[in-house]
Amino acid sequence: MGGALRFGVSVDASAAEGADPVADARHAESLGFDLLTVSDHIHGRRPTFETWTLLTWIAASTGRISVGTNVLGLPYRPPAVVAKMAESLDRLSGGRLVLGLGAGGSDEEFRGFGLEIRRPGEKIEALEEAVHVIRGVWARTPFTFGGRHFHTEEAAVEPKPARRIPIWFGTYGPRALALTGRVADGWIPSFPFAPPDVVGEMRHRVLSAAAQAGRDPDEVTCAYNLGVMVGDDPGTRARRIVWGPPDRVAEELAGFVRMGFTVLNLWPVGNAHEQRERLAGEVIPSVRAATD
Repeated sequence: MGGALRFGVSVDASAAEGADPVADARHAESLGFDLLTVSDHIHGRRPTFETWTLLTWIAASTGRISVGTNVLGLPYRPPAVVAKMAESLDRLSGGRLVLGLGAGGSDEEFRGFGLEIRRPGEKIEALEEAVHVIRGVWARTPFTFGGRHFHTEEAAVEPKPARRIPIWFGTYGPRALALTGRVADGWIPSFPFAPPDVVGEMRHRVLSAAAQAGRDPDEVTCAYNLGVMVGDDPGTRARRIVWGPPDRVAEELAGFVRMGFTVLNLWPVGNAHEQRERLAGEVIPSVRAATD
């Protein structure tokens, strides 16, 4: 489902002294990774780059690898503005953007910025409205929409996207999974919140909702965010990550592919540079060989 097997890697948005996420992105591209993602936690005491700004710089510094938001916190940016930003980045990068969206799980962050705090049910409503607005301004001018959470009045966004920019959701609850199946191009949950013993059933909910909405489930990309460490560090054993020698890591990752995930987005744990090299050289070829 969702096309050929692809491997992504997450880059830390750290702006601390010595950090260089753009160099990390170029390194990932040189190793053959298919997708590069950056999270969206712009509030906090830890020095970080703003997500869109960093992704734009990364896209300008690479030539092949896709770039994705993993995932945007909806309250941070009005959806019509997101639509404009996404079209610009996709066009400038030569069609390499994956637009990951989330309803916004970190209320502390939004409260800190003085943004609206929505109840859980309202978050799902707002996410659905946001996608309607984004796709609406991408499709026609003018675009007017009056919703409970968002509205536009004869919005004009030009140029229109040159292709269908994929929108992936990072969602978990039953209502959110059903919404994902109805309207999203992809689903990208994270291991800590959707561990292996439940992620298969969650995926089934997404694809069932797609079928019930009259969509082809094969058109929904199923991706999985996974913390990974090649090697044995006692400090990792209690964490929700995939770890161990290369053959063990490869077998676990192959299991997720057999479950139906066609994008594995890896979060290196430990020395990220070394881990990317070990994943690309010692793990990913084995996963591909085991799942061809």
